[in-house]
Amino acid sequence: MEYVTLSHQLKMPILGLGVFQVPDKKECQESVYQAIKAGYRLIDTAASYMNEDAVGLAVKQAIKDGICTREELFITTKIWIENAGYEKAKASLHESLKKLQIEYIDLVLIHQAFNDYYGTWKALEEAYKLGKVRAIGVSNFYLDRFMDLATFSEIKPMVNQLETHVFQQHKNDKKFLERYGTKLEAWAPFARGSQGIFENEVLMKIAKQHNKTIGQVALRFLIQNGIIAIPKSTHKNRMEENFN
Repeated sequence: MEYVTLSHQLKMPILGLGVFQVPDKKECQESVYQAIKAGYRLIDTAASYMNEDAVGLAVKQAIKDGICTREELFITTKIWIENAGYEKAKASLHESLKKLQIEYIDLVLIHQAFNDYYGTWKALEEAYKLGKVRAIGVSNFYLDRFMDLATFSEIKPMVNQLETHVFQQHKNDKKFLERYGTKLEAWAPFARGSQGIFENEVLMKIAKQHNKTIGQVALRFLIQNGIIAIPKSTHKNRMEENFN
């Protein structure tokens, strides 16, 4: 497993499993368990995905079965728009800890740049100082919103999760984020399956040259550029393919 080092020297796996749009609790739990078994150590969920409890059960089982320790895992969740603001964000964070059945969360992100995200950030800074959260960041904060928050906050966001893939590379955004010590994380690294990514001639040529799949090439492109990627899959063979 390769890692990136966040601004405060915490190491974060550069490849993980995302569980967006996996609302079925049993399917989500099994997917996360199989991913951890395959070697994944980064799991990305969110309060709005309605599956934090399933992730928590999978993590608990994997630790019980001796597949990994809690310290080896890197669990990410996010605070949704309706829970924005200092008090609501604190309550949301408490609820996430309860559902995930863990004593601390490795990374918590503000899910969207709407509502009182300053109040939410204040709650995250406090949780970070108390050790309830090991890293804090944002999601879907494009440069204007990101700069607004980063400029006037005590702790700068350590991660910004944006839709990022071969067709939407965010080269300028990445350089801008680096000025604040912020890592770029890619959601939808396969472009949501759009724009003919799995039939793309350039990717196909590279894949054949290296005896890899197009999906593997798309992920490797991100990893070699230092971008964290969280592809979603509920199929064991696809998870293993992505991990390889």
